[in-house]
Amino acid sequence: MQYRRFGRTDLPMPIFSCGGMRYQYKWQDKALSEIPEDNQKNLEATIRRGLDLGITHIETARGYGTSELQLGQILPKLPRDRFIIQTKVSPQADPEVFRQNLETSLQNLQLDTIDLLGIHGINTQEIIHQTVRPGGCLDVAREYQKQGRIRFIGFSTHGPTDIITQAIETGEFDYVNLHWYYINQRNWPAIEAAQRHDVGVFIISPSDKGGQLYKPPQKLVDLCAPLSPMVFNDLFCLSHPQVHTLSLGAACPSDFDEHLKVLSLLDRADEVLTPILSRLQEAAIATFGENWYKTWHVGLPTPEATPNQINIHTILWLRNLALAYDLVEYAKMRYNLLGNGSHWFPGNKAHNLKVDLAPCLANSPHADIIPDLLREADQLLGGQEVKRLSQS
Repeated sequence: MQYRRFGRTDLPMPIFSCGGMRYQYKWQDKALSEIPEDNQKNLEATIRRGLDLGITHIETARGYGTSELQLGQILPKLPRDRFIIQTKVSPQADPEVFRQNLETSLQNLQLDTIDLLGIHGINTQEIIHQTVRPGGCLDVAREYQKQGRIRFIGFSTHGPTDIITQAIETGEFDYVNLHWYYINQRNWPAIEAAQRHDVGVFIISPSDKGGQLYKPPQKLVDLCAPLSPMVFNDLFCLSHPQVHTLSLGAACPSDFDEHLKVLSLLDRADEVLTPILSRLQEAAIATFGENWYKTWHVGLPTPEATPNQINIHTILWLRNLALAYDLVEYAKMRYNLLGNGSHWFPGNKAHNLKVDLAPCLANSPHADIIPDLLREADQLLGGQEVKRLSQS
């Protein structure tokens, strides 16, 4: 395993983290007596396998159902210096509710101290304010920090880049959990802000949100050869030293294995990545033409500035992925989450498109064709509504 300094925490962070949202029993809280023995044994085997590989960072959340409770059955049995533990608690308008939820997390984990607390879901301007305002959730977290029960405080986010950057630039946070991977590089300015402020950078769900790379389409397999798409994406992310760790949502002990192939490639990442990156770009240009490839995103409005809050950027992005790389199943899953993802995945689909988009597309070089492309995307990707895992 390789390790990177996790920003100003100075923690030696393994380049892979063991994310805790795939091996738990349920996405809802359950009593310990309800958790099947075989599920708990699998979780414990996954944790031990990760530690044996040097994956010392274990990440979970209050919102991950039984994950914390189940981890609390194994972590206190392990030498405390063997692992770095992170949990995440969502901010609340009432900081006392946040306090109660944080206390539940600590009780579930059964540890005297957690290394990293993430304020879970700083996705909007309002949430930044309710977190950092005097007397808000951050002040509650600071109380626990002064007591020695929390070492470092960061935040996780699915929000837009400007919100992430704004939260980083408050100077209040030691690290950030965010999305960034080959198919979605929008948050690079936020990663640069994190580097300027010496903030640790944790990449959320690169294999799932990065394209469901555990079941890639054949076209993507061919384009990424000789690497698997999963290994390619890992190597792409880790070839940037500003990135410190990638979350692996392991559901069983063997889920780490494919990722380990990256370790022997890191010292020659540029050599290995260059031909793959060229093929991926060429495939996209062959599909759309160079002008669209380079400028499709220019001048697009936010969902808030669009009639019916249609998320034009996300819809066109998903259409691009489906057509250029055959990531149709992934694109359908994300598209049908629109309208049901709240601030975690904002905006709506383009079904029943009967609104005038011309005013909001005034700054786009493709304003004349985008309405038709949105209709095409809805026909290609539309289907049954999808809920976030925590809602299922």
